Parts: sequence; structure tokens; C-alpha cells
Amino acid sequence: MAPTSQHVRLRASDGCFFPACVAASRRTMPEQSNDYRVVVFGAGGVGKSSLVLRFVKGTFRESYIPTIEDTYRQVISCDKSICTLQITDTTGSHQFPAMQRLSISKGHAFILVYSITSRQSLEELKPIFEQICQIKGDVESIPIMLVGNKCDEAQNREVETGDGEAMSKKWKCAFMETSAKTSYNVKELFQELLNLEKRRTVSLQIDGKKNKQQKRAEKLKGKCVVM
Repeated sequence: MAPTSQHVRLRASDGCFFPACVAASRRTMPEQSNDYRVVVFGAGGVGKSSLVLRFVKGTFRESYIPTIEDTYRQVISCDKSICTLQITDTTGSHQFPAMQRLSISKGHAFILVYSITSRQSLEELKPIFEQICQIKGDVESIPIMLVGNKCDEAQNREVETGDGEAMSKKWKCAFMETSAKTSYNVKELFQELLNLEKRRTVSLQIDGKKNKQQKRAEKLKGKCVVM
């Protein structure tokens, strides 16, 4: 059975402003108590939307379209019950702090994206991580991935891999470099994020092929896979 996905988009060009836009999206896609919510943060232009689109739809767009908020949902099988993987692609703008706080408060896992071609984009993640700590408290039990995107543009690199690794150690979170353009490490990013979840057992089945971690996870109860 192919994954079932839904998508709500709020863009600056739509003339939508919080909280009216959020209220409209809630009416369109009511949140369920068994949603597993992943929130993607990062500065504008680092490739947040590209990473999510590559993962959900397998597509890549060259043009940059500023986003207020995009929400994607996929039906997931959790043992004999049904739950939903909800991925929220947030704005790269600082104009919507209330929306950012709401996303953090409702999120179960977080992806913090910077571009390896922009040191400033890594610096801009620091206040976001601090806000996650303030709202969530003990973040060591929360899946967080620091992601250096655009590794296909190595010739323009401003942030070395070691710099990203050092930041992730400081924040006590996982780290990975990706390329939404070439699809490098995109599915692995979301799989690893779910592997970090300790409060429940969740997993994605990637292209019908199971890696070693997934094969081991199948021996556990409560395994979740995309239907």
C-alpha cells in the first residue's frame, strides 16, 4: 500500500498571517492525538522545503519560494494501529515568533537545518535551539538532528563538517550532512531521526529495503513503518 500524504501550504504570497492562517490549516487538517510531529527549522534559503519535498515526494525544485508554513502528513502503521507522521516545514523568517513557539511546543522531534555554504545560517540556529530548550526543558530525551544541507556545493563551503559535528556535540544532538538536490542522506536523515526516539518505537521502511538497524528494530514490538 502506497504512503498516504496530505499537504497544507501557507506562503507569504498568499497574504496569510498568523493566527488566521494557522486556524485555517487546523480546520483543513485537524491534529490527531496520535500524530508524530517533526518540525523543521532553519534560515531562509538553506533548503528546508527542498529536504522535505525530496523526502515526501521525491522531487526537487530549483526556484526558492519563501514559506510561512508547510505541513505534510503520511499514514504510518504502528503495530496494528494507525498513526500519522506529520512534518512541519517552518518559515525562515523571524516575523512569526508566535508560530515558532507553537511549533516547538507541539513538536515531538526537530530538524535544525543550515547550509554548508553559509556560516551565518548555522549561527541563526542558536536562538532556535535555545528556545527549544526553554520550551521543552530536558532536550536530551528529544530527537534533534543538526543538518548541514547543500553538501553538493562543496566548492562554496563555509562550514566544515567538523564545525557541524562540534556544534552537535555541544548541543548533545545528532548530526548529518545532506543534499536535497542529489538526494544524498535525505531518507537516512528522517530514518535516523526516528531511530533517536526512545519514548516509542518508530521507523520508516525505505524503498522497500531494510537496513541493518531496521532489521534489528523489527524484532521489537511497536515497530512503525510507512504503509
